[in-house]
Parts: sequence; C-alpha cells; structure tokens
Amino acid sequence: MLTSIEATIEKDGVVRLKEPIHLDRPCRAIVTIVDEPAIAETALLSEPSLGEDWNRPEEDAAWSHLQSKR
Repeated sequence: MLTSIEATIEKDGVVRLKEPIHLDRPCRAIVTIVDEPAIAETALLSEPSLGEDWNRPEEDAAWSHLQSKR
C-alpha cells in the first residue's frame, strides 16, 4: 500500500510530518524533495503583488455583491 504524507525537511535533515501517522510495524519510505517554498511562504511572498491588484476600486466593485448588507 502506498500512502503520501506531506512533510517538511529542515536544513539539518529533520523530517516533520504535517499530520500524524500510525503504523502497525516499521515501514520503508521514499522521500521526494520538492524544490519549492512551502505554501505558507509562497502566500506571504505573493501578498504584496496580489495586494496591489486586489486593492483597486474595480476589484471592490466586482466583488461588492458578496458583501453583507449592514
């Protein structure tokens, strides 16, 4: 059985699983290193450029129908 679990590998090689896993016995594993920043880092790095686009009057008008009436 193959199961994929997201993890972060620290610079010193420590592997931190994003969710707990419970195994009945020791198992082999294959580690694939994805050479991309973690999603949270990507979101933080993207925020300034996205903010420029999102914080325009045209965007407010386009999404105004989703605002609650007060």
